[in-house]
Formats: sequence, C-alpha cells, structure tokens
Amino acid sequence: MFSPYYAWARRRTPGGLADPHDHCAINVALYGEPRRWAMTERGRGKLSRDATTLSIGPSALAWDGETLVITIDETTVPVPSRLSGTVRVRPAALTGATFALDDAGRHLWRPIAPCSDVEVAFSRPALAWRGHGYLDSNRGETPLESAFVRWDWSRATLADGAAVLYHAIRRGADGPGGEAGRDHDGRDHDGVDERALALRFDRAGTVTPVEVPHRVVLPDTLWRMPRETRSDVPDGMRVAATFEDSPFYTRSLLTGTLLDEEVSAIHESLSLDRFVAPWVQAMLPFRMPRLR
Repeated sequence: MFSPYYAWARRRTPGGLADPHDHCAINVALYGEPRRWAMTERGRGKLSRDATTLSIGPSALAWDGETLVITIDETTVPVPSRLSGTVRVRPAALTGATFALDDAGRHLWRPIAPCSDVEVAFSRPALAWRGHGYLDSNRGETPLESAFVRWDWSRATLADGAAVLYHAIRRGADGPGGEAGRDHDGRDHDGVDERALALRFDRAGTVTPVEVPHRVVLPDTLWRMPRETRSDVPDGMRVAATFEDSPFYTRSLLTGTLLDEEVSAIHESLSLDRFVAPWVQAMLPFRMPRLR
C-alpha cells in the first residue's frame, strides 16, 4: 500500500484505477544483529494465489488449517544480500472480527489472530527465534491518503492474550492537505474526525472493547514524526527503542502500563500527508525497488 510505482500508475490511469495485482511485495524486516530489510515489488506475472496460498516471486505464504507458513527468499536493500528463511505463525484462535476505520466502510481492519505463537528459522542470516506474534489485515477501496491524515497503532502481549490500540485521524472532504471534519465516534480532539479503538483479545479469540483513558504523547523521531498512544495513567508508556524512522512511518517498541499490566508493545505511526509529498515519493524506490 506504500508503493510509489502504484501511486505513479494511478496518476497515469484515467480515474486512478491502476491494477493493484501488478504492484505486489513481501516486506521483511529484521531488527536484531544483523539488521536486514527487503521489500521488492513485482508485477502480476510473479503473483500466484488460491484459497490457501499466496506466492510473490520466490517467496510464499501457505495456510494448512492450523499454521501459516511463510517462506522467504529475498534480496535486501540498500546493500544487497540474501534473506532466506521460514516463519511459522500458529494462531491460538481466529477472531473473525472486522472493524471499519471510516464512516463509509471502505477501509476495513481485521485482527485475524491477535494471539499467535511464532517460530522463526533463517539460514541467511543464521538465526532462530520463538515467541509471541500477531496477524491482521487491512483492506481498502480507496487510497489511504484520501481517507486518512495519519494514524497510530499498537499491539501489546497480555498475560491472557493481547491488547490492540488503533487511533486514526480521518480525512475531510477536501482530500490531502484539506481540513478534517468533525468527530463522529472518536474523541473530540480539536474538532477533527477521529476513530479510536481499544480492544482486548483472549487466546480463545474473544474480543472485548476496553477503556484506556489517558492519551500519551511520545517523543518525535529524528524525522520529526509525531507519535502518541494510550495508557492507564498519564505518561504511562515510553519509547524503549525505535526500529524504523522514516519521513512518513515509524515502528517502535514501547514499555509501560496497559490494562493494569506491565507490557511491551509494538507501535506504529503513519503520516499520509507526508507519504504523498513528492520528496518522499522520490525517496521510496531506494527502500522498495521494483523487478520487471
């Protein structure tokens, strides 16, 4: 959904109806030692899928009814090296829940398996890991930048499951750079249109809305990206590490108090106004090359 080539194709196509199947990629990011990043876009000819499998180039995802097996064979950027291995995701349960992020229901988020056991085994580089994981999906009928100004998202492991926080600032009718409308179902924060979700998931797949009362403003990144989250108490979450710091997107590790537990949470911030800026679009191919 962050493909600059897809954005360029939409601008060249009448009505902006470019073929999304011609712009596919598998993104792999390793944040230990050594750090690795791969996100190579491929066209329709390298895409194959059916009810249980999805293949993009040499990498693939396959569902056997109990485990999602992700086979990775990619080349890293900006320094080329091989990235080869397997990730196995075993959901504790599938939720079946779907949430609309906009009023019209054109953008849907599905937390498929918020509580999963994950097994990682790589040969290039050599590493192995087991722990907690998460599986979700986003689906949209319009470009993200036409529906949202920005959002923050986080997922924390709890003793009996997981918690997910979603906070989106939705776009007004004027499109990118225009004014956001009034709040409909989120917090009334400076008159903007917000969508806020706070959800607890147990390992049986039960979804329970919860209240997380305190807004916590996190430090900006080096690229001056704003970040925020929620906590039981004021200043109850802090940034333990920043994994990705780009002009429009950040991924961080937070620690603090959530739902009466001391937690670690993966946190993401996304600015769609920055994403559509010409200077950002020009930089993206260095992190997302395309093979024709």
